Amino acid sequence: MSPDAGSAPSAENKAPQLSQDLLDGLAELAVKVGLNLQPEQDLVMTAPVSALPLVRAIARVAYQSGAGLVTPLLSDRDVTLARFAHGHEQSFDHAPGWLYDGMAQAFDKGAARLALVGEDPLLLAEQDAALVGRANRANARAYRPALAAISGFHINWSILSCPTPDWAQRIFPDLPPEEALAKLAEAIRVTARLDHADPVAAWEAHNAELAKRCGMLNDARFDALHFRAPGTDLRVGLAEGHYWQGGASEARNGVRCNPNIPTEEVFTTPHAARVDGYVRATKPLSHQGSLLEEIEMRFESGRAVSARAARGEDVLRDMLATDDGAARLGEVALVPHSSPVSQTGLLYFNTLFDENAASHIAMGQCYASCFEGGDSLSKEQIAAQGGNESLIHVDWMIGSAQMDVDGLREGSEPVALMRSGEWV
Repeated sequence: MSPDAGSAPSAENKAPQLSQDLLDGLAELAVKVGLNLQPEQDLVMTAPVSALPLVRAIARVAYQSGAGLVTPLLSDRDVTLARFAHGHEQSFDHAPGWLYDGMAQAFDKGAARLALVGEDPLLLAEQDAALVGRANRANARAYRPALAAISGFHINWSILSCPTPDWAQRIFPDLPPEEALAKLAEAIRVTARLDHADPVAAWEAHNAELAKRCGMLNDARFDALHFRAPGTDLRVGLAEGHYWQGGASEARNGVRCNPNIPTEEVFTTPHAARVDGYVRATKPLSHQGSLLEEIEMRFESGRAVSARAARGEDVLRDMLATDDGAARLGEVALVPHSSPVSQTGLLYFNTLFDENAASHIAMGQCYASCFEGGDSLSKEQIAAQGGNESLIHVDWMIGSAQMDVDGLREGSEPVALMRSGEWV
Protein backbone atom coordinates (compact mmCIF):
# COMPACT_ATOMS: atom_id res chain seq x y z
CA MET A 1 0.00 0.00 0.00
CA SER A 2 1.41 3.41 -0.97
CA PRO A 3 2.03 5.96 1.81
CA ASP A 4 -0.11 9.06 1.91
CA ALA A 5 1.44 12.12 0.26
CA GLY A 6 3.03 14.03 3.09
CA SER A 7 3.80 10.97 5.22
CA ALA A 8 7.28 10.56 6.74
CA PRO A 9 10.03 9.01 4.56
CA SER A 10 10.06 5.22 4.74
CA ALA A 11 12.82 3.29 6.52
CA GLU A 12 13.86 1.99 3.11
CA ASN A 13 14.55 5.55 1.89
CA LYS A 14 16.47 6.41 5.08
CA ALA A 15 18.77 3.41 4.79
CA PRO A 16 22.07 3.56 2.86
CA GLN A 17 21.43 3.02 -0.82
CA LEU A 18 23.21 0.94 -3.47
CA SER A 19 24.30 2.51 -6.73
CA GLN A 20 22.04 1.91 -9.70
CA ASP A 21 25.06 0.65 -11.67
CA LEU A 22 25.60 -2.15 -9.16
CA LEU A 23 21.89 -3.04 -9.08
CA ASP A 24 21.74 -3.14 -12.88
CA GLY A 25 24.92 -5.22 -13.09
CA LEU A 26 23.70 -7.77 -10.56
CA ALA A 27 20.31 -7.92 -12.27
CA GLU A 28 21.94 -8.65 -15.64
CA LEU A 29 24.04 -11.41 -14.05
CA ALA A 30 21.02 -12.93 -12.30
CA VAL A 31 18.89 -13.12 -15.43
CA LYS A 32 21.48 -13.82 -18.13
CA VAL A 33 24.21 -15.79 -16.32
CA GLY A 34 22.70 -17.16 -13.11
CA LEU A 35 19.35 -18.26 -14.52
CA ASN A 36 19.77 -17.93 -18.27
CA LEU A 37 16.05 -17.14 -18.14
CA GLN A 38 14.24 -18.31 -21.24
CA PRO A 39 11.60 -16.39 -23.27
CA GLU A 40 8.13 -16.73 -21.69
CA GLN A 41 9.56 -18.62 -18.71
CA ASP A 42 8.06 -17.73 -15.33
CA LEU A 43 10.31 -16.80 -12.42
CA VAL A 44 9.76 -17.41 -8.70
CA MET A 45 12.05 -15.18 -6.65
CA THR A 46 12.56 -15.10 -2.87
CA ALA A 47 14.32 -12.20 -1.14
CA PRO A 48 14.48 -10.19 2.07
CA VAL A 49 12.60 -6.88 2.02
CA SER A 50 15.95 -5.10 2.33
CA ALA A 51 16.86 -6.42 -1.14
CA LEU A 52 13.77 -4.87 -2.76
CA PRO A 53 15.77 -2.46 -4.98
CA LEU A 54 17.54 -5.45 -6.55
CA VAL A 55 14.26 -7.37 -6.82
CA ARG A 56 12.86 -4.49 -8.87
CA ALA A 57 15.95 -4.33 -11.08
CA ILE A 58 15.81 -8.08 -11.74
CA ALA A 59 12.11 -7.94 -12.57
CA ARG A 60 12.81 -5.15 -15.07
CA VAL A 61 15.63 -7.07 -16.78
CA ALA A 62 13.61 -10.31 -16.72
CA TYR A 63 10.62 -8.72 -18.44
CA GLN A 64 12.91 -6.96 -20.94
CA SER A 65 14.33 -10.42 -21.72
CA GLY A 66 10.88 -11.83 -22.44
CA ALA A 67 10.00 -13.46 -19.10
CA GLY A 68 6.51 -14.77 -18.48
CA LEU A 69 5.47 -13.85 -14.93
CA VAL A 70 7.90 -12.71 -12.21
CA THR A 71 6.60 -13.55 -8.73
CA PRO A 72 8.62 -12.20 -5.76
CA LEU A 73 8.15 -13.64 -2.25
CA LEU A 74 9.57 -11.33 0.42
CA SER A 75 10.64 -11.99 4.02
CA ASP A 76 11.08 -9.38 6.75
CA ARG A 77 13.40 -9.41 9.77
CA ASP A 78 10.89 -7.75 12.10
CA VAL A 79 8.18 -10.26 11.23
CA THR A 80 10.65 -13.09 11.83
CA LEU A 81 11.67 -11.69 15.22
CA ALA A 82 8.04 -11.10 16.19
CA ARG A 83 7.44 -14.83 15.97
CA PHE A 84 10.18 -15.54 18.52
CA ALA A 85 9.08 -12.70 20.78
CA HIS A 86 5.34 -13.34 20.76
CA GLY A 87 4.54 -16.58 18.91
CA HIS A 88 2.80 -19.48 20.62
CA GLU A 89 5.26 -22.23 21.51
CA GLN A 90 3.45 -24.83 19.40
CA SER A 91 3.62 -22.57 16.33
CA PHE A 92 7.29 -23.46 15.89
CA ASP A 93 6.32 -26.89 14.62
CA HIS A 94 4.40 -25.35 11.70
CA ALA A 95 5.55 -24.17 8.27
CA PRO A 96 3.71 -22.83 5.19
CA GLY A 97 3.41 -26.09 3.32
CA TRP A 98 0.74 -24.57 1.08
CA LEU A 99 3.31 -22.01 -0.12
CA TYR A 100 5.97 -24.62 -0.89
CA ASP A 101 3.41 -26.85 -2.59
CA GLY A 102 2.59 -23.87 -4.81
CA MET A 103 6.28 -23.33 -5.56
CA ALA A 104 6.64 -27.02 -6.44
CA GLN A 105 3.69 -26.71 -8.84
CA ALA A 106 5.31 -23.67 -10.45
CA PHE A 107 8.55 -25.61 -10.95
CA ASP A 108 6.63 -28.59 -12.37
CA LYS A 109 5.20 -26.18 -14.94
CA GLY A 110 8.64 -24.89 -15.90
CA ALA A 111 9.25 -21.84 -13.71
CA ALA A 112 12.82 -20.85 -12.84
CA ARG A 113 13.92 -20.24 -9.24
CA LEU A 114 16.03 -17.36 -7.95
CA ALA A 115 16.99 -16.86 -4.30
CA LEU A 116 18.39 -13.49 -3.26
CA VAL A 117 20.23 -13.64 0.06
CA GLY A 118 21.32 -10.66 2.09
CA GLU A 119 19.51 -10.81 5.41
CA ASP A 120 21.44 -10.47 8.67
CA PRO A 121 23.07 -13.92 8.88
CA LEU A 122 22.99 -13.90 12.69
CA LEU A 123 19.48 -12.54 13.10
CA LEU A 124 18.42 -15.43 15.35
CA ALA A 125 21.68 -15.80 17.28
CA GLU A 126 20.10 -14.59 20.52
CA GLN A 127 16.90 -16.61 20.19
CA ASP A 128 16.10 -19.94 21.85
CA ALA A 129 18.16 -22.50 19.91
CA ALA A 130 15.59 -25.24 20.53
CA LEU A 131 12.83 -23.13 18.96
CA VAL A 132 15.07 -22.21 16.04
CA GLY A 133 15.78 -25.89 15.48
CA ARG A 134 12.11 -26.84 15.61
CA ALA A 135 11.19 -24.11 13.15
CA ASN A 136 14.01 -25.17 10.81
CA ARG A 137 12.94 -28.82 10.85
CA ALA A 138 9.31 -27.93 10.18
CA ASN A 139 10.35 -25.68 7.33
CA ALA A 140 12.65 -28.33 5.84
CA ARG A 141 9.88 -30.94 5.87
CA ALA A 142 7.41 -28.57 4.25
CA TYR A 143 9.93 -27.36 1.66
CA ARG A 144 10.80 -30.86 0.47
CA PRO A 145 8.42 -30.90 -2.56
CA ALA A 146 9.93 -27.67 -3.88
CA LEU A 147 13.48 -28.67 -2.96
CA ALA A 148 13.18 -31.86 -5.01
CA ALA A 149 13.12 -29.78 -8.21
CA ILE A 150 16.32 -28.04 -7.14
CA SER A 151 18.34 -30.94 -5.70
CA GLY A 152 17.35 -33.00 -8.75
CA PHE A 153 18.29 -30.06 -11.02
CA HIS A 154 14.96 -30.31 -12.85
CA ILE A 155 14.88 -26.53 -13.40
CA ASN A 156 17.30 -23.67 -13.99
CA TRP A 157 17.91 -22.00 -10.63
CA SER A 158 20.40 -19.65 -9.04
CA ILE A 159 21.38 -18.01 -5.75
CA LEU A 160 22.70 -14.44 -5.77
CA SER A 161 23.65 -12.15 -2.89
CA CYS A 162 22.46 -8.59 -2.45
CA PRO A 163 24.47 -6.26 -0.19
CA THR A 164 22.16 -4.95 2.53
CA PRO A 165 22.75 -2.63 5.51
CA ASP A 166 22.12 -5.35 8.12
CA TRP A 167 24.52 -7.80 6.47
CA ALA A 168 27.15 -5.08 5.98
CA GLN A 169 27.00 -4.06 9.65
CA ARG A 170 27.50 -7.69 10.66
CA ILE A 171 30.71 -7.88 8.61
CA PHE A 172 31.93 -4.36 9.45
CA PRO A 173 30.50 -3.62 12.91
CA ASP A 174 32.84 -0.69 13.59
CA LEU A 175 32.07 1.27 10.41
CA PRO A 176 29.26 3.78 9.82
CA PRO A 177 26.34 2.19 7.92
CA GLU A 178 27.08 3.99 4.64
CA GLU A 179 30.75 2.99 4.67
CA ALA A 180 30.00 -0.60 5.70
CA LEU A 181 27.49 -1.02 2.86
CA ALA A 182 29.93 0.49 0.36
CA LYS A 183 32.68 -1.97 1.38
CA LEU A 184 30.37 -4.98 1.11
CA ALA A 185 29.04 -3.73 -2.23
CA GLU A 186 32.59 -3.47 -3.58
CA ALA A 187 33.44 -6.99 -2.39
CA ILE A 188 30.34 -8.39 -4.10
CA ARG A 189 31.10 -6.39 -7.25
CA VAL A 190 34.57 -7.98 -7.49
CA THR A 191 33.58 -11.54 -6.59
CA ALA A 192 30.69 -11.38 -9.08
CA ARG A 193 33.20 -10.29 -11.77
CA LEU A 194 31.39 -7.02 -12.35
CA ASP A 195 34.81 -5.34 -12.33
CA HIS A 196 35.45 -6.81 -15.81
CA ALA A 197 34.69 -4.82 -18.96
CA ASP A 198 32.31 -7.58 -20.07
CA PRO A 199 31.08 -9.51 -17.00
CA VAL A 200 29.06 -11.99 -19.06
CA ALA A 201 32.15 -12.88 -21.13
CA ALA A 202 34.22 -13.10 -17.94
CA TRP A 203 31.76 -15.65 -16.57
CA GLU A 204 31.91 -17.65 -19.79
CA ALA A 205 35.71 -17.86 -19.47
CA HIS A 206 35.53 -18.75 -15.77
CA ASN A 207 32.94 -21.45 -16.43
CA ALA A 208 35.20 -22.90 -19.13
CA GLU A 209 38.08 -23.18 -16.62
CA LEU A 210 35.88 -24.90 -14.06
CA ALA A 211 34.62 -27.27 -16.77
CA LYS A 212 38.23 -28.23 -17.62
CA ARG A 213 38.90 -28.98 -13.95
CA CYS A 214 35.76 -31.13 -13.73
CA GLY A 215 36.75 -32.95 -16.91
CA MET A 216 40.13 -33.87 -15.42
CA LEU A 217 38.54 -35.19 -12.23
CA ASN A 218 35.85 -37.12 -14.09
CA ASP A 219 38.47 -38.73 -16.31
CA ALA A 220 40.57 -39.67 -13.26
CA ARG A 221 37.77 -41.73 -11.64
CA PHE A 222 39.18 -41.51 -8.12
CA ASP A 223 37.77 -43.85 -5.47
CA ALA A 224 38.35 -41.37 -2.65
CA LEU A 225 39.94 -38.08 -1.60
CA HIS A 226 42.39 -37.67 1.27
CA PHE A 227 42.42 -34.31 3.08
CA ARG A 228 45.38 -33.44 5.34
CA ALA A 229 45.91 -30.24 7.34
CA PRO A 230 46.37 -29.24 11.00
CA GLY A 231 43.45 -30.89 12.82
CA THR A 232 42.36 -32.80 9.71
CA ASP A 233 43.12 -36.29 8.41
CA LEU A 234 40.01 -37.30 6.49
CA ARG A 235 39.38 -39.89 3.78
CA VAL A 236 36.22 -39.23 1.81
CA GLY A 237 35.11 -42.15 -0.32
CA LEU A 238 33.34 -41.13 -3.51
CA ALA A 239 29.97 -42.51 -4.58
CA GLU A 240 29.82 -45.08 -7.35
CA GLY A 241 29.25 -43.30 -10.64
CA HIS A 242 29.97 -39.92 -9.06
CA TYR A 243 30.20 -36.94 -11.41
CA TRP A 244 32.10 -33.70 -10.79
CA GLN A 245 30.36 -30.41 -11.48
CA GLY A 246 31.27 -26.75 -11.22
CA GLY A 247 30.26 -23.42 -12.69
CA ALA A 248 27.52 -23.54 -15.30
CA SER A 249 25.61 -26.79 -15.75
CA GLU A 250 22.68 -27.90 -17.83
CA ALA A 251 19.47 -28.56 -15.93
CA ARG A 252 17.13 -31.36 -16.92
CA ASN A 253 14.94 -28.81 -18.72
CA GLY A 254 17.85 -28.23 -21.11
CA VAL A 255 18.75 -24.74 -19.81
CA ARG A 256 22.39 -24.10 -18.88
CA CYS A 257 22.62 -21.97 -15.73
CA ASN A 258 24.97 -20.94 -12.91
CA PRO A 259 23.36 -22.12 -9.65
CA ASN A 260 25.69 -19.98 -7.54
CA ILE A 261 27.08 -16.48 -8.08
CA PRO A 262 29.86 -16.29 -7.05
CA THR A 263 31.21 -19.81 -7.53
CA GLU A 264 34.79 -21.08 -7.38
CA GLU A 265 34.15 -24.74 -6.49
CA VAL A 266 34.14 -28.08 -8.23
CA PHE A 267 32.05 -30.60 -6.30
CA THR A 268 30.73 -34.14 -6.32
CA THR A 269 28.98 -36.78 -4.20
CA PRO A 270 30.73 -38.62 -1.37
CA HIS A 271 29.81 -42.18 -0.50
CA ALA A 272 27.54 -41.99 2.53
CA ALA A 273 29.14 -45.06 4.14
CA ARG A 274 32.82 -44.47 3.28
CA VAL A 275 34.04 -41.42 5.18
CA ASP A 276 36.61 -41.96 7.94
CA GLY A 277 38.91 -39.80 10.03
CA TYR A 278 38.74 -36.42 11.69
CA VAL A 279 38.31 -32.90 10.37
CA ARG A 280 38.44 -29.36 11.72
CA ALA A 281 36.62 -26.32 10.32
CA THR A 282 38.76 -23.44 9.08
CA LYS A 283 35.99 -20.84 9.14
CA PRO A 284 32.97 -20.22 11.36
CA LEU A 285 29.66 -21.48 10.01
CA SER A 286 26.62 -19.23 9.99
CA HIS A 287 23.66 -21.61 10.20
CA GLN A 288 20.02 -20.56 10.50
CA GLY A 289 20.83 -17.39 12.43
CA SER A 290 23.49 -18.87 14.73
CA LEU A 291 27.29 -18.80 14.50
CA LEU A 292 29.12 -22.11 14.94
CA GLU A 293 32.86 -21.77 15.61
CA GLU A 294 35.77 -24.22 15.69
CA ILE A 295 33.74 -27.22 14.56
CA GLU A 296 35.47 -30.59 14.86
CA MET A 297 34.04 -33.96 13.77
CA ARG A 298 35.19 -37.55 13.66
CA PHE A 299 33.72 -39.95 11.11
CA GLU A 300 33.48 -43.73 11.13
CA SER A 301 31.98 -45.65 8.20
CA GLY A 302 30.44 -42.47 6.87
CA ARG A 303 28.73 -41.22 10.04
CA ALA A 304 29.85 -38.37 12.26
CA VAL A 305 30.30 -40.23 15.56
CA SER A 306 31.50 -37.20 17.49
CA ALA A 307 31.04 -33.48 16.98
CA ARG A 308 31.98 -30.43 18.99
CA ALA A 309 32.12 -26.67 18.54
CA ALA A 310 33.59 -23.91 20.68
CA ARG A 311 30.42 -21.91 20.03
CA GLY A 312 27.00 -23.11 18.95
CA GLU A 313 27.55 -26.77 19.84
CA ASP A 314 23.90 -27.20 20.81
CA VAL A 315 22.87 -25.94 17.37
CA LEU A 316 25.39 -28.28 15.73
CA ARG A 317 24.11 -31.32 17.60
CA ASP A 318 20.51 -30.39 16.84
CA MET A 319 21.37 -30.08 13.16
CA LEU A 320 23.06 -33.51 13.07
CA ALA A 321 20.00 -35.05 14.75
CA THR A 322 17.58 -33.75 12.09
CA ASP A 323 17.22 -37.22 10.54
CA ASP A 324 19.21 -40.37 9.72
CA GLY A 325 21.14 -38.72 6.90
CA ALA A 326 22.03 -35.45 8.64
CA ALA A 327 25.22 -36.89 10.19
CA ARG A 328 26.54 -38.12 6.83
CA LEU A 329 28.03 -36.22 3.89
CA GLY A 330 26.13 -35.20 0.79
CA GLU A 331 28.80 -33.11 -0.95
CA VAL A 332 32.56 -32.64 -1.12
CA ALA A 333 34.01 -29.59 -2.90
CA LEU A 334 37.47 -28.36 -3.83
CA VAL A 335 38.22 -24.63 -3.86
CA PRO A 336 41.67 -23.01 -4.23
CA HIS A 337 42.80 -20.77 -1.38
CA SER A 338 43.56 -18.08 -3.99
CA SER A 339 39.91 -17.76 -5.08
CA PRO A 340 38.66 -14.15 -5.43
CA VAL A 341 36.31 -14.67 -2.48
CA SER A 342 39.17 -15.85 -0.28
CA GLN A 343 41.39 -12.98 -1.41
CA THR A 344 38.94 -10.38 -0.09
CA GLY A 345 40.00 -11.58 3.36
CA LEU A 346 36.44 -11.24 4.72
CA LEU A 347 34.27 -13.59 6.72
CA TYR A 348 30.86 -13.08 5.12
CA PHE A 349 28.80 -15.13 7.62
CA ASN A 350 27.09 -16.34 4.45
CA THR A 351 27.63 -19.85 3.10
CA LEU A 352 27.25 -18.76 -0.52
CA PHE A 353 30.41 -16.69 -0.12
CA ASP A 354 32.33 -18.52 2.58
CA GLU A 355 32.06 -21.88 0.80
CA ASN A 356 33.70 -20.30 -2.25
CA ALA A 357 36.68 -19.21 -0.17
CA ALA A 358 37.68 -22.71 0.95
CA SER A 359 37.31 -26.40 0.17
CA HIS A 360 34.32 -27.75 2.05
CA ILE A 361 32.07 -30.66 2.87
CA ALA A 362 28.31 -30.67 3.36
CA MET A 363 26.21 -32.61 5.83
CA GLY A 364 23.00 -34.09 4.49
CA GLN A 365 21.33 -34.29 1.10
CA CYS A 366 23.34 -35.16 -2.00
CA TYR A 367 22.68 -33.83 -5.50
CA ALA A 368 21.27 -36.28 -8.03
CA SER A 369 23.02 -34.28 -10.76
CA CYS A 370 26.39 -35.38 -9.30
CA PHE A 371 25.90 -38.90 -10.64
CA GLU A 372 26.49 -40.14 -14.16
CA GLY A 373 23.04 -40.36 -15.67
CA GLY A 374 21.60 -38.90 -12.49
CA ASP A 375 18.50 -37.64 -14.28
CA SER A 376 17.39 -41.22 -14.89
CA LEU A 377 18.26 -42.67 -11.45
CA SER A 378 15.61 -43.37 -8.84
CA LYS A 379 16.06 -42.44 -5.18
CA GLU A 380 16.70 -46.12 -4.46
CA GLN A 381 19.41 -46.35 -7.14
CA ILE A 382 21.11 -43.19 -5.84
CA ALA A 383 21.12 -44.64 -2.33
CA ALA A 384 22.52 -47.95 -3.61
CA GLN A 385 25.42 -46.06 -5.22
CA GLY A 386 26.21 -44.28 -1.97
CA GLY A 387 24.18 -41.09 -2.27
CA ASN A 388 22.86 -39.62 0.97
CA GLU A 389 19.32 -38.41 1.71
CA SER A 390 18.35 -35.84 4.32
CA LEU A 391 16.16 -32.83 4.99
CA ILE A 392 19.27 -30.67 5.36
CA HIS A 393 22.23 -29.67 3.22
CA VAL A 394 24.74 -27.67 5.27
CA ASP A 395 28.18 -26.76 3.89
CA TRP A 396 31.08 -26.05 6.23
CA MET A 397 34.58 -24.97 5.34
CA ILE A 398 37.67 -27.13 5.89
CA GLY A 399 40.17 -25.77 3.35
CA SER A 400 43.08 -23.41 3.98
CA ALA A 401 46.56 -22.49 2.78
CA GLN A 402 47.75 -25.52 4.77
CA MET A 403 45.47 -28.08 3.13
CA ASP A 404 46.82 -30.92 0.97
CA VAL A 405 44.43 -33.10 -1.04
CA ASP A 406 45.22 -36.39 -2.80
CA GLY A 407 43.10 -38.44 -5.16
CA LEU A 408 43.08 -42.15 -4.33
CA ARG A 409 42.55 -45.21 -6.51
CA GLU A 410 42.66 -48.75 -5.22
CA GLY A 411 46.02 -50.32 -6.01
CA SER A 412 47.62 -47.08 -7.21
CA GLU A 413 49.80 -44.40 -5.68
CA PRO A 414 48.03 -41.26 -4.40
CA VAL A 415 47.72 -38.44 -6.95
CA ALA A 416 48.48 -34.94 -5.68
CA LEU A 417 45.52 -32.66 -6.42
CA MET A 418 46.17 -29.73 -4.06
CA ARG A 419 49.20 -28.61 -2.12
CA SER A 420 49.08 -25.75 0.38
CA GLY A 421 45.53 -25.01 -0.71
CA GLU A 422 46.30 -24.64 -4.44
CA TRP A 423 45.74 -26.89 -7.43
CA VAL A 424 48.84 -28.85 -8.43
